[in-house]
Amino acid sequence: MAELMRGAPVAAALTERLAARTEALAARGVTPTLAIVRVGERADDLAYERGAVKRCERVGVALRRTVLPADCSQADLMAATARVSADDSIHGCLLFRPLPAHLDEAAAAAALDPAKDVDGATAGSLLGVLRGEPVGFPPATAAAVIELLDHYGVALAGAEVAVVGRSLVIGKPVSLMLQARDATVTMCHTRTRDLAAACRRADIVVAAAGHAGVIGADAARAGQTVVDVGINWDEEAGALVGDVSFDAVEPIVGAITPVPGGVGAVTTAVLAKHVVMAAERTLAP
Repeated sequence: MAELMRGAPVAAALTERLAARTEALAARGVTPTLAIVRVGERADDLAYERGAVKRCERVGVALRRTVLPADCSQADLMAATARVSADDSIHGCLLFRPLPAHLDEAAAAAALDPAKDVDGATAGSLLGVLRGEPVGFPPATAAAVIELLDHYGVALAGAEVAVVGRSLVIGKPVSLMLQARDATVTMCHTRTRDLAAACRRADIVVAAAGHAGVIGADAARAGQTVVDVGINWDEEAGALVGDVSFDAVEPIVGAITPVPGGVGAVTTAVLAKHVVMAAERTLAP
């Protein structure tokens, strides 16, 4: 039976550490503050927002919300983002994505100061990840993968890692972050020739393709660590499932994350961490 790498203990430990850091900031007259910019009332956005609000409250991060109607204009969105960038009392901004189709997401992100971009929405943040520089922040979900692996003591230096998925939200940034930790990364996707073989060779598999069950028993081997970032709705089962066929893979590998209850449970804690870090950077000499 594989070790089950649950996200809740990771988030709890991170929350405890962050609370001490917010207390230290408060002693210097700084309250870390997150601005949420949301367009519309998408159910998944609202669910994530509730989790973020609860986590920030536990950590000691203040919140401000800007909620725009789903049919808002590009000018309204740009103005909201610009206000956040110009407000020195706000340290981080979460711009919910994807935006409605009539809005230019790239333009809205470009209006945000990368120093306040706590979820990897801007080109500046992504360039910082590429260059390994503290400019902005990586996407919170990608950073949550690293946080979870560290918590469970998974060695990254020298490890062979297969990252399945090439999005700018998870696949590409987590690949760069793993390489920065001296892992050897193979970037894969759903069109990779013999995907199963590429995964079997790896010590660690990060599944972030956005396709339910794309990683099956034929992609697994004994001793592997499998991190399932996928969130998919299975109509037949009436439940959330990952990119990994859990029941088939879990008996084979050494450690695996559940869905739900794995990486997703860590993401809001990482978001809060980025806000605290952004506040700390404002005090740096």
